[in-house]
Amino acid sequence: MSEQTSTLVYLIMAAASLAIALWKGMALFRDPTPTLSLITTNFLCSTAIYVMAAPSVYVVIGEATGNPSFATLPVYIGILVCFAHLHLLTLLWSPMQQRSPATLRRRVTRWAALYGLAALLMVATFCSADLSEPADPLKFNTNNARDPVTLLFLAVFLSTLTCSTLSTFRQCRGVRLDDPRLQHAVRAFGIAMLFVFGYVVCSVPAVAFAASGSHALDDVGVWGSSFGVLGTLIASYGLCGAAVSAWLKERRDIRALQPLWDIVVAGVDPELAFSATSARSHRLAANVTFNLHRRVIEILDGMRVLRPWVRSEPVEAVYTLQERSVHEDVCTARPVPERELRAIATAAALRDAAERLQTAQRGGSSRPQPPDTPARHLLGEDTPAADERDRLLHIARVLTHPLVDAALQEVRGDGVAAATRVGRAP
Repeated sequence: MSEQTSTLVYLIMAAASLAIALWKGMALFRDPTPTLSLITTNFLCSTAIYVMAAPSVYVVIGEATGNPSFATLPVYIGILVCFAHLHLLTLLWSPMQQRSPATLRRRVTRWAALYGLAALLMVATFCSADLSEPADPLKFNTNNARDPVTLLFLAVFLSTLTCSTLSTFRQCRGVRLDDPRLQHAVRAFGIAMLFVFGYVVCSVPAVAFAASGSHALDDVGVWGSSFGVLGTLIASYGLCGAAVSAWLKERRDIRALQPLWDIVVAGVDPELAFSATSARSHRLAANVTFNLHRRVIEILDGMRVLRPWVRSEPVEAVYTLQERSVHEDVCTARPVPERELRAIATAAALRDAAERLQTAQRGGSSRPQPPDTPARHLLGEDTPAADERDRLLHIARVLTHPLVDAALQEVRGDGVAAATRVGRAP
């Protein structure tokens, strides 16, 4: 890569790392955990590394410090700091290590000592080396390999990076998580370590040839940085892939809940909404988790308001029509799973209650008196809070199910049309 191309690529990587660091920082503010702390500081460190490693910035730092190659020291130490963070993350992710805190502490202490010792040796050798010559940001390793002290500096750096990447890769291969998305992310994280190790594979022969006086492999060493960039991209996916997937799923769930929200909130009492923008919250890119939780709470509030208007007839009609459909055409009728049937019955009861309330509201009162009949409980009202989102999503998806429409027609007295419609249900 040319210096201009490298500068552009490195600054883009710095901007991406900073964006992820700010995103993770907001999550850390809401839920301070060791894992989020490590991820956030890792991306902040990565941002600083890519900024300083950009050839244009590298030259400016050299001119400001009076040492043309000075930026190499914080960049290389920063790389080790980043991989120390990533290595520690894999130790925290390992269920085996979580069950043995003493073993975890010993391993963390040993690796921290190794990284600390490597950093001290790198500072000592770098400060002792003669690096007064003009620097080529992309060829520091090969241009200075003939200096024994600089060669020792590079040997410490590349050896530590090798141990770090291969050990982290091995650790990732041993992690087994219950969440398939997290397991996929950890697998990608391990692959990233191999790509970063590709930088070592390219750099070692280039440095060895340069130390012997041959610069035939200098370009190989330069292209090694491309493996580092690819490894960083894959590692970023490993650290953020599961979170991005969850974020996208939350946005899809907000959109999926919209029809149910329209019926039990907007169609019942707009004041149940948290704010005037509630109906458009699915368009927001930020605070998606908050908007989803708010949407669930608003729907549950609307369902409680509708409870006095709920009657048992739509629920009974759903089960009766389904049983009739199965008995009349055993060969072709598709049995509806009990979970889906409960969601369909609930959807029918909610639509019927909302229609009854709206009819009463059209009579002249915005808050009409509910019918003087005992309140009926909706199916699933005893659902644990952690499962409410999933239950509401099932209800929202079946609001227009043929069985719901048929049950509502049945309770309105159009039984023939209802039976015909169920018979045509897929």
